[in-house]
Amino acid sequence: MASELCPGAGKQVWPELLGAQASVAVATIRRENANVRPVVIPEGSFVTADFRCDRVRVWVKGSTVSRVPGIG
Repeated sequence: MASELCPGAGKQVWPELLGAQASVAVATIRRENANVRPVVIPEGSFVTADFRCDRVRVWVKGSTVSRVPGIG
């Protein structure tokens, strides 16, 4: 879905980061796509419902990525 809404945005999803440490995930996302800003979000937090092509939410439980990061 993100690829349809954000054409030309580069890499848009990072399934390989599920279970990784948050700091590793953030560094990997920054290295692989300089057009997005990774944002670490603790599980259970409230977030806005807006869709942004320049943001990747990195959901974490403790310090471990708990959902597949992707543009949105």
